[in-house]
Amino acid sequence: MCGIVGYIGPRDATPIILSGLKRLEYRGYDSAGLAVLQDRHIEIRRDAGKLARLNALVDEAPVSGHIGIGHTRWATHGEPNARNAHPHLGMTGEVVVVHNGIVENFQELRAELIAVCVIFKSETDTEVIVHLVERYLSSETSLAEATRKALLHLRGAHGVVVLSSHEPDKIVAARIGNAGGVVVGIGEGEMYVASDLPAILEHTRQVVFLESQDMAVVTRDRLQVQTMQGHPVAYQVQNVPWDPVSAEKGEYRHFMQKEIHEQVRSLTDTIAGRVDFEEGRILLPELNLSPELAKRMRKMFITACGTAAHAGMVGKVLIEQIARLPVEVQIASEFRYSDPIVDEDTVVLAISQSGETADTLAAMEEARGKGATLWSIVNAIGSQAMRIADGCIAMQTGPEIGVASTKAYTAPLVDLYMLAILLGELRGTIKEKDRQLLVSDLRRVPALASECLNREPEIEKVARSLLNTQHCLYLGRGINMPTAYEGALKLKELSYIHAEGYPAGEMKHGPIALIDEEMPVVVIAPRDPWYEKMFSQIEQARARGGTVIALATDGDELVQTSADQVIWLPETPWMLSPVTAVIPLQMLAYHIAALRGLDVDQPRNLAKSVTVE
Repeated sequence: MCGIVGYIGPRDATPIILSGLKRLEYRGYDSAGLAVLQDRHIEIRRDAGKLARLNALVDEAPVSGHIGIGHTRWATHGEPNARNAHPHLGMTGEVVVVHNGIVENFQELRAELIAVCVIFKSETDTEVIVHLVERYLSSETSLAEATRKALLHLRGAHGVVVLSSHEPDKIVAARIGNAGGVVVGIGEGEMYVASDLPAILEHTRQVVFLESQDMAVVTRDRLQVQTMQGHPVAYQVQNVPWDPVSAEKGEYRHFMQKEIHEQVRSLTDTIAGRVDFEEGRILLPELNLSPELAKRMRKMFITACGTAAHAGMVGKVLIEQIARLPVEVQIASEFRYSDPIVDEDTVVLAISQSGETADTLAAMEEARGKGATLWSIVNAIGSQAMRIADGCIAMQTGPEIGVASTKAYTAPLVDLYMLAILLGELRGTIKEKDRQLLVSDLRRVPALASECLNREPEIEKVARSLLNTQHCLYLGRGINMPTAYEGALKLKELSYIHAEGYPAGEMKHGPIALIDEEMPVVVIAPRDPWYEKMFSQIEQARARGGTVIALATDGDELVQTSADQVIWLPETPWMLSPVTAVIPLQMLAYHIAALRGLDVDQPRNLAKSVTVE
């Protein structure tokens, strides 16, 4: 959600911060601001709305200096207005703070501060932090020590960045829990702080990720990391290979459209280096999966949120079918409260695009406490979910800027397919001939995705026919039941049309009452083991006057004669059909939203990285 950028060095901080915040827009936000130390005085510019408004404020009242911090805020406490926008300044005007997370005990802290005559200027929980830092800061207490003492009062998970005119040569940053990442970028005579890598990759590839309970003191040419107890931490500088140019839209109208089309490349990269086609084997060394563990496993939990959870539902079908291992998919926000039955013979697999989703990280912590083996599938290199897992599969999709996930959905579908094959081999549940056939099918995935993308003009025509729709029902069965969920989620995320994904066999147990000429029904009916059952759903919907849009395999004359419109899919092995079935649904939702003139890349109320519970 919220984005943070900081800079200290010889250059003007303002354009660097604004550029970094622009690259973090994908995280979702409703206000933005920056603070720059100008002539030993902290100058703040902030307002509700998008970065264009902040840019206008800076143009109207320029501010420049060699050290500054910026923030894009997604409101949790207080309305999204200028008064509640970050950064927040203390009463003396000498300390300023930006913050990601929620101060769970802020009401208690606020009352204590008011009791000692502190005057609050906002409704935010964040403001208690700056007043606490000011309270401890003195000629005898450094900014780092004052920040450390202040943060020890907080409950919850936080990413915090502080600067002060008292010590104009440093930035203090801290990470407590799973409120999102804090990364320090190392340049030549200059340093950067950010909540996510894209903000600083334009300037440096040398980075240090803060772990939970780490605090960094950053000057132009030095980085010190210590624990919240003040003990030094030996950190590791990592080289990040991402190219910031990949975050540009190029020829596409929106980032989301670009990312839909990037799926051919991302799927190719997902497979590359992980498949031995000659031997018909899957290679996932980063997962640390031994034959002993594979045979010892008695159960797997897949935990995730939103789109990632839908990928997990597909994974359940694949792993149970191929590896004969029981799999339970549980929404991460429910996992830790359900007292899950987990032990040392259980693997808990977390899926997260950002690798910083608070609920998913909390589920991983719960599983760790019960002795489970932890795995993760993540897109963000160096993220918390990657670092705390016993083994990890990186999605290999590169940065995903659009809030509504696309390539970070199809990549884990293929990752889960490969995992199922590897587990099947190690557990002895799959014959060599069958394994080689399944592995061979992976060769076709990028080309199949390309075929789907080539049909975009036809899908746009279907989108135009649904432009004024108010409600929509998506039906799927078996391995494509999650495809129905994901298709419906994309439609409501992007176009604000009410949409429901439903198991097709459950239609007559309630949703059928909604079907009439005003309710389009999207039926996912490729040639798979559930095809005949799905065809009967088309007939039932048509019998009640519903308009049917069917996803069907090329050449399916039976569906063509029964459905009102058909979105054609290339013939695909059924275990990989969720990949080809979802791409047209992504394009359908995209074009409906674009035709409605909506903000496709940043839908209202949504955030890319959900770092609060």
